[in-house]
Amino acid sequence: MPKYGSNVRFDTQVIKADTPENISRAAHLAAQLLRQGQVVGMPTETVYGLAANAFDDSAVEKIFLAKGRPQDNPLIVHISDKDMLEELTAECGDVRRQLIDSFWPGPLTVIFPKSGRVSLKVTAGLDTVAVRMPVHPVALAMISEAGFPLAAPSANLSGLPSTTCAQHVQNDLSGKIPLIVDGGECSVGLESTVVAVKENTITVLRPGGVTAEMLKKAVPWAEIKIAEAVFKPLKEGESAPSPGMKHKHYSPKAKVILCTGKPEKIVDFANGYAGKNAVFIGSREVCAGVTIDRLEYEASPEDEARHIFSYLRRADELGYAFVVIAESENAGIGMAINNRLLRAAGFEVVEL
Repeated sequence: MPKYGSNVRFDTQVIKADTPENISRAAHLAAQLLRQGQVVGMPTETVYGLAANAFDDSAVEKIFLAKGRPQDNPLIVHISDKDMLEELTAECGDVRRQLIDSFWPGPLTVIFPKSGRVSLKVTAGLDTVAVRMPVHPVALAMISEAGFPLAAPSANLSGLPSTTCAQHVQNDLSGKIPLIVDGGECSVGLESTVVAVKENTITVLRPGGVTAEMLKKAVPWAEIKIAEAVFKPLKEGESAPSPGMKHKHYSPKAKVILCTGKPEKIVDFANGYAGKNAVFIGSREVCAGVTIDRLEYEASPEDEARHIFSYLRRADELGYAFVVIAESENAGIGMAINNRLLRAAGFEVVEL
């Protein structure tokens, strides 16, 4: 078997998991590789993950090598049933239990005090572990067949936009990993919401498909806070308690120009990039007035979330130098979209 981090390349296999029979076959093959300490491209409802045995230090190290991921960036551990949680933490509490009952399986990651079994490589040296149970049937089948929790960050080269279909994973990691399981396009399109819990306070460290409004409805007695690092860079020397907080993320090779203002001003601003090899990403309604090249989505924030990473990748495939895009409404899943766009744009926003 080729060694990670060497010049030897894998003959990466892509296997479809689109029927019950194919899901079973794919899960079986993936589990064999995972038990051997390999890493595998795994579909989830959020984005594709790069999965390895969360209890195997050597396997976890291969995730970082394949992605070129900084070692101080913690990983999320994925489970297929709530019993697996007992291997990862000895503490839960009423608030976390309510969150689990309300949103698992689904796009919510909860941070727990870690057990001794969890590697410090997974947690980037922290005494906490981030855990979620995906809803995607292929992910659940792979974890269940393997028989252990899977550490799985997004299956992309570090810093690039996350992967929301198997082709994206293949584009980034072909030759670097032995297997990609193709479970179709991701239904959410953004990484999971990550929350920390302290007494009766829930702090959103990374917004995602489970919104702050949904958290408040599920746990009405808790206070919901949004971490400063959702919209600002971490301070120098500050540890990242959640993935997606510290390093450059979600950025295409093209320069992302993030703007905010009234639609007519956004249209005028975008049209000012005529002749500059630029593309505008926006809703069909706004795109109607844009004269430069454009990539359109429907008006809903949920549709924008499903398309944003694939369109950023598409901009690179088409060779654009600039991507012009407007901030989303900062409510619901729009907060998660803005969080990703801010990082893609290096926290620079053009106010119109």
